[in-house]
Amino acid sequence: MVPMFLNVLVEIQGKFRGRKEGTTQNVLAAITFDLKFIYVLAGWEGSAHDSWVLGDTLSRPNGLKILEGI
Repeated sequence: MVPMFLNVLVEIQGKFRGRKEGTTQNVLAAITFDLKFIYVLAGWEGSAHDSWVLGDTLSRPNGLKILEGI
């Protein structure tokens, strides 16, 4: 894993704090069975619950659409 450095405003750094030292960020990615990215959402603070990130993704106008009955 390659470490990435993120500059976060001091006022909101608490939201981006991980369990270890430093700031963290949630990234949601959806891929096809042949490993092609079809959707990526990055930017949610590291302390955000996974269900919040998924809910945001599904509620966006151009967000991830889950097809039924395939």
